[in-house]
Amino acid sequence: MNGSALRTAAVLDIQLRRGPAGLGFNIVGGVDQQYLLEDSSIYVAKIKENGAAALDGRLQEGDKILAINGHKLENLTHGAAVELFRSAGEDVQLQVQKRLPTTSNGPANPRPDRDSSQAVGAVTIAIMVAVAAIGFIIYKRYPRRPF
Repeated sequence: MNGSALRTAAVLDIQLRRGPAGLGFNIVGGVDQQYLLEDSSIYVAKIKENGAAALDGRLQEGDKILAINGHKLENLTHGAAVELFRSAGEDVQLQVQKRLPTTSNGPANPRPDRDSSQAVGAVTIAIMVAVAAIGFIIYKRYPRRPF
């Protein structure tokens, strides 16, 4: 092998009881709102504090939800997935693929690259503005004099 190891994410079943605030997490994804490039899966976007998912502790942001109450979430629109969650009843069985832990060779963030590229763009612009400001100050302070 070339120094890399094959890694597979664990799949586990999580039983949650719907609380006053629902299941306690938000989802992203779907065929009409891909969260990751060329991946229409449904992912956990946010775990709500003190919600059913947070109190259980096993579901984490970035986990992929494969099925709810035995219904696979493949090739669904975001709205159809949301409706499955809303109509799932009080006791909900989730099949979840855990997010792979990140390594030093990859991004530390499960979000798409567009967020990091926006940050890089903002830093680049800030540096350009700083260099221009310094150049302007030097020009004003030390004007060119003829020889």
